[in-house]
Amino acid sequence: MRVPVAGMLIAALTLGGCEAASESRLNPVNWFGGSTAGTGVETRIATAPQDPRPLVDEVTALEIARRPGGAIVQATGLPPTQGYWNSDLVAENRGEPVDGVLTYRFVVSPPTSAQPVGTPQSREVTAAVHLSDIRLAGVREIVVLGSRSSRTSRR
Repeated sequence: MRVPVAGMLIAALTLGGCEAASESRLNPVNWFGGSTAGTGVETRIATAPQDPRPLVDEVTALEIARRPGGAIVQATGLPPTQGYWNSDLVAENRGEPVDGVLTYRFVVSPPTSAQPVGTPQSREVTAAVHLSDIRLAGVREIVVLGSRSSRTSRR
């Protein structure tokens, strides 16, 4: 009778400790949460990149997926019409975080001719970039900028 009670007590204490680990900064699953919306291009831009492509109109989603050795930053944008292509996340400040903030510009190439507006689902474009654990070392926040909105994900 003592063995099952002792086993249950040990299991209860072990599971109770798991709750604290789930909220810990040491748990890689918690490194970046959901994204939050912000206004368009903010004053965080320290140096203008040499990319001629314009910013996407709206950044609608930002997801950071942990992978072995790093993370994948994936953003979804909504241009004003269909036909936008060649989307990319271009790092600001040569890819170096400023005060723990890593900023990307979501750029897209415009269509070569007039295109219909269409539904929001038909206009969506996606861009992603892989970041190594070394590059993420001093990063607390990742920001993706669009012309009218931005998305932010914090650790």
